[in-house]
Amino acid sequence: MTAASAGAPGVVGVIGGGRMGAGIAHAFVLAGSRVVVVERDADAADAADARIQRSLAISVDRGATTASLDDLRAFVEAVVDPTALADADLVIEAVPEDRQLKVEALRRAASAVRTDAALATNTSSISIDDLAGALERPADFIGLHFFNPVPASGLVEVVVGARTADTLREAAVGWVQALGKTPVVVRDAPGFASSRLGVALALEAIRMVEEGVADVAAIDAAMELGYRHPTGPLRTTDIVGLDVRLGIAEELAAKLGPRFEPPRLLREMVEDGRLGRKSGIGFYEWSDS
Repeated sequence: MTAASAGAPGVVGVIGGGRMGAGIAHAFVLAGSRVVVVERDADAADAADARIQRSLAISVDRGATTASLDDLRAFVEAVVDPTALADADLVIEAVPEDRQLKVEALRRAASAVRTDAALATNTSSISIDDLAGALERPADFIGLHFFNPVPASGLVEVVVGARTADTLREAAVGWVQALGKTPVVVRDAPGFASSRLGVALALEAIRMVEEGVADVAAIDAAMELGYRHPTGPLRTTDIVGLDVRLGIAEELAAKLGPRFEPPRLLREMVEDGRLGRKSGIGFYEWSDS
């Protein structure tokens, strides 16, 4: 691996090395990009690096790449200093789903990169146009909504803002294809396509649990067996994170009305720290957290 694969950016920056950020870094490394992950402090950078290395090792063990683990490791680093993004062709913000955090991360990135570099956000619900309004180069900004777990997911939503350049939209589609994933292009709208539909199903499933219509396993089985969903809405909520689902629901409720109002049960579970796989327990118990 001496150069990026056709279609993949040569150097990719990722701001935030949590589960999503590490997964995004993993995907671009396998596509041949050199990846720089920026974290808030040294401990977080070390944790992000370890997270990515474990993920890469799994890909090597499973034969998902012909590269050796040592080769892959040479293509990724986790740092604290955002000036390490100076050579990046693309920087993707992957911090938690909070508008102010994202604006701050994107502004830090914008001050560090070349003027021809592209900026992207991994938001699942926050308006691309809203975030673009905080940037000096809105034409060079786009949404790249990855799905958890990134290595196994086949979809990336390419979210186009009102001021996103057509050339960037076309480039983004190529980048997603270079990752071996399918791009779905959507315009900036509340919840885009996937979050809006996914949250609607999840909220109704949670209400059914709250009302005692059926137990968790039965509700998931109804969608898995009856509608051929690979994973039921409650298990998917655990994988996504109940806190993430709550944040998206609140955002959609504010913009689209009470049909997206979060159920009481969802709020209670988040308050209790039952966030799903990331905390070890949600609607299910998880042993891989």
